[in-house]
Amino acid sequence: MLRLICLLFSLTSAFLVKAASPEMTERVKYKGETTYIYRIYLRDKQGTPYSVERPSRFLSRSSIERRRRQQLPIDSTDLPVNPNYIKQLQRKGANIVGQSRWQNTLLVSVKDSLSVHAYGQLPCVQSYKLVWQAPDSINPTAQRTKYQEHFEEHFHSEGQYYGVSYDQIVALQGQRLHDIGMLGDGMTIAVIDGGFQNADRIPALTNISILGYRDFVCPPSPTLFAETDHGTKVLSVMGTLQPSYYIGTAPKASYWLLRSEDQQTEQEVEEDYWTMAAEFADSVGCDIINSSLGYNEFDHRDMSHQLWQLDGRTAFVSRSASLLTQKGIILVNSAGNSGMGPWKKIGVPADAEHILTVGAVTADEPRHVAPFSSVGPSQDGRVKPDVVAVGAPAFLVNGRGAITEDMGTSFSTPIVCGLTACLWQALPQLTAEEIIQLIRHTSDNSKHPDNVYGYGVPHFWRAYMVGKVMAKEKDSK
Repeated sequence: MLRLICLLFSLTSAFLVKAASPEMTERVKYKGETTYIYRIYLRDKQGTPYSVERPSRFLSRSSIERRRRQQLPIDSTDLPVNPNYIKQLQRKGANIVGQSRWQNTLLVSVKDSLSVHAYGQLPCVQSYKLVWQAPDSINPTAQRTKYQEHFEEHFHSEGQYYGVSYDQIVALQGQRLHDIGMLGDGMTIAVIDGGFQNADRIPALTNISILGYRDFVCPPSPTLFAETDHGTKVLSVMGTLQPSYYIGTAPKASYWLLRSEDQQTEQEVEEDYWTMAAEFADSVGCDIINSSLGYNEFDHRDMSHQLWQLDGRTAFVSRSASLLTQKGIILVNSAGNSGMGPWKKIGVPADAEHILTVGAVTADEPRHVAPFSSVGPSQDGRVKPDVVAVGAPAFLVNGRGAITEDMGTSFSTPIVCGLTACLWQALPQLTAEEIIQLIRHTSDNSKHPDNVYGYGVPHFWRAYMVGKVMAKEKDSK
C-alpha cells in the first residue's frame, strides 16, 4: 500500500496523454497563423463512384477477409466520402485536412471563420461544427531523448522467463495461453496514441513486428518517434520479448503505430483524428485496437462533454468506436484516471458499445480497484468498466529504454489487449463480439458485475476453455 500511495503522488493523466506536459514544461506562445478547423457533415453518399460490390478499391484484402470470416456485410459506412463532394468544397476554396467515411464528414481548415458559411450553402453539406481553433499558447513539441542500450541488471530474474512482467500476466492467467503457443502470431494490433518516443531505436523494442506507422494530427509531427513516450510504454506492455527481464502480453503480434493525440492542445478535433486512425486500422486489416486515450474536458468549455452524453452514441468518437465490432474489430480502451477528481466517470470513447473498457487494480494481492480508476455506468445503464487489470502500478518500458513502473488505466489496457489477441489467435472461429462477451463472462466478477470493478479481472485460460466449446459448436453447424 505504501508503494501505491507514493506512486499516486506522481500520477499524471495517462488517460489524456498530453496532460502530463503542463506539469513538466511551461507553455509557449503559439507561432502559427490564426486558423480554425471545422467538421463538415455531408448529407449522403449519392453518386459515389465506389460500390460495396467492389470493396477492394477501398479496403485491403485482409480487411475484406476479416469481415468475410465473421460473416459481416460491407455497407454504406465503409464507402469513402464522395469525391465529387470533396471537389465541390475545394472549388469553394476549402482546405481539406481529414475525412471520415464512417461518419461521412470532412475536416476543413480555414483562416477566416466566416468563410465556412459559404461551404454550408452547398447542397451536399448538412451542417458544420468548429472543432479546433488556433490557441494563444501550446505545450512545446516533444523532442528525442537519450535512451539505454540495455536493461538495468537488477531487473534480471534468473530462472523466471517473464521477469518483472510475471505478476501482471499471471493475474489474468495469460501465461497459460503463452504456454500453448498463443503469443499473438498472425494477429494485427493498432496502437492509437499520442507518440512513440524512441520506439524505433530502443534495442529491446526493435524486434517488435511493426508493420508501419501513420500520423493523423494536423499538422503532423516531424516524427512521431520524438513525441510523447506514452505510446512507447503502451506498446512495450504488449510487444516486448526480453526473456528474464520483460515479456509482453502479445510479443508475436504485429503492430501499426497510429498517432491521433495532439499534445499541444486539447480540442474536439482529436475525436476526428482518432476516428481517422480507427478507419485506417480497419482498412489495412487490423484485428484489434488498443486505445489508451479518452476525453471529457477540452480547452474550450463549449466543446467539453457532459455526463448525459456518455451513452456510446452521442460523442463523435464514441459513435465511431461503437461501429468497430460491425467491422470485425475489437477495441480495448482505457476507462480513464478520473476516479479521484470531480468528474469521476469514464470519458469517451470508453462509453462506447461493443468494446472492452479497462479499469485498473492494484498490483499486490488482494487486488483492489485503484482509486484513480474511472467508474461507470454509461449513461444508458451499461456496466463500465467492462474488466480490470493490473495498473496501480504496472511494469513497462519507457521512452528512455528503461524498465519502470507507472500508474494508469493506460497500462492495464494493453495487458488485456495483448492477451485478447492471444485468445483470438487460439479461437479464430469466434467473432469480435463473441470474444468480447467471452472475456466478460469468464472474468472473476461476472456473476455480480458492478460499475467500479466491472465484470472483474479476466481469466484468459477459463475464457479459452469455454471458447473451445463454443468454437466446436460453431464448427459442427
